[in-house]
Amino acid sequence: MPGTIKQIAQMAGVSRGTVDRVLNKRGRVDSQVALRVEQIAEELGYLTRTQRKAGARQGLSGLGCQKRIGVVTQLSGASFMIEVRRGIEEIARKLAFQGIDVVLKECPDVDKDMQLKRIDELVEEGIDGLAIMPVDCAAIALRLNQLIREKGIPVITFNTDIVGVEKTAFVGLDNRKSGRAAAGLLAMMMQGKGSVLGIVGNFSNSAGMQRIDGFTEELKKSFPGMTLIGIQPSSDRTAQVASIITQTLSAFPDLGGILQISGGQAGIRQAFAELDGRLRPHVVMYDATPKNAALLKEGMADFIIDQDGYTQGYRTISLLADKLRWDREPDKEYMYTDINIRTRYTC
Repeated sequence: MPGTIKQIAQMAGVSRGTVDRVLNKRGRVDSQVALRVEQIAEELGYLTRTQRKAGARQGLSGLGCQKRIGVVTQLSGASFMIEVRRGIEEIARKLAFQGIDVVLKECPDVDKDMQLKRIDELVEEGIDGLAIMPVDCAAIALRLNQLIREKGIPVITFNTDIVGVEKTAFVGLDNRKSGRAAAGLLAMMMQGKGSVLGIVGNFSNSAGMQRIDGFTEELKKSFPGMTLIGIQPSSDRTAQVASIITQTLSAFPDLGGILQISGGQAGIRQAFAELDGRLRPHVVMYDATPKNAALLKEGMADFIIDQDGYTQGYRTISLLADKLRWDREPDKEYMYTDINIRTRYTC
């Protein structure tokens, strides 16, 4: 027997009204609560009235719905992808019992040619929907719009977004807003004065550049006493992060802060080992991975801004599954995950 709203409410620790709002898209609910309710509903096999009617029209009971969702990522070796992948794998296991296959194609770098190849592989294998962390370029946008317009394949972007694509939705961090939050955190520690270094993975990663945009906007607006002396690409490599910081400290010994957006965060530890007793710059970085949490606990950084990669992976596939099974649209185009700020005491 499928679960009931009462059972879902008890397991989620919320009211039946909250469950009803989440499952029937009738009002705003905290994103973490909504995700928990959706997960429990899926585990119990609960179907809303709309879903039951849609299934009856299509001759489906859930298990008979044979669909395939393709997933294309980038930066597969980056630490933040651990949580993204965990979310994808968990929802994939649940959907497998409902007749929906999830096929993951990973790209190790921000490489448009590799990403185009992965998209073509999925299309050749046959997919009904596509979830993608897109490289923001004209070639990817053109290919995605072809899938949407000519093949009727719905596309949801996650983690990174792309302009000019008729996507169903985006799931991920409000990167520009998180960049403004990073500026506020550094300004608080630096008392609104001093020089700051920004480190990104590479300039073709739209998420990283949006964070830099938000950061610089907030500095200009609220903290004119702070100066961004440069933005350096690290290719997400530890050695390169260490080299950038060491060289910058040599040229700017009074460097007050570092905004670390790229991977290779362990390079911070390597660079600070050469400070010879001098006070280190304040550091704000991204993604609450175990290695980054260790940097906080060692006193090598001050704050982590976490983008909730698990929710990005899980919810993106869940939304596509709803679109394919029930033709249910997301309740909004941009579904932002929470901006979680961690300290050494909360990691």
